[in-house]
Amino acid sequence: MNDKKVNKKKLWILLIFALCLSVVATFAQDARTFDEGVIINGVKWATRNVDKPGTFAAEPENPGMFYQWNRSVGWSTIEPMVNSNDDTDWDSTIPEGDSWEKANDPSPSGWRIPTLPEIQSLLDRDKVDKVWTTQNGVKGMKFTDKTTGNSLFLPAVGLVRRRGDGTLYRAGDEYGGYWSSTKGIGGMEAHGMYFHSNSTGWFHTIRTHGYSVRTVAE
Repeated sequence: MNDKKVNKKKLWILLIFALCLSVVATFAQDARTFDEGVIINGVKWATRNVDKPGTFAAEPENPGMFYQWNRSVGWSTIEPMVNSNDDTDWDSTIPEGDSWEKANDPSPSGWRIPTLPEIQSLLDRDKVDKVWTTQNGVKGMKFTDKTTGNSLFLPAVGLVRRRGDGTLYRAGDEYGGYWSSTKGIGGMEAHGMYFHSNSTGWFHTIRTHGYSVRTVAE
């Protein structure tokens, strides 16, 4: 076999290898933007938290990123503090708006931030069982539809990034905090859901805090 034939064969091998890498990369990205979801008490929930804007966390147990209410910039759930734009400049001003606007929604396509009534449907004791559990080594709350048996796991990421400077509060603790798209009583607050090892409920708090996001189908 002459040198030209050898070089051509090597070129084809390299091209095929590059194509395979491209396919794998595309599949990995698709996996981060697609979620079949699960229906709990009539609402279809994503099975994973939102990670960087427009993507889901790789696994149901992964924390994803923290978000301030009505803002599309994600923040790390561990130190060092860095956002989805690779910046560290925390915005301590109060986000405006009467709801979480579509333009600021970090949810992947086909998904959105849940409303407070949708969160309350997940917390409905008559229709949904809740149990503190460990899934693949990660602690969190498992919600199970009493009628269908469908279940949903939300990881206990730790509670929050503080409103003033973005510092972590109760990081690594057995707490979870998740935003809704519903505004609170005043212009400074919004509603969300919390849980820990023996309790679940909904809250209203300052919009500048950074909490987790779990989406519902549009």
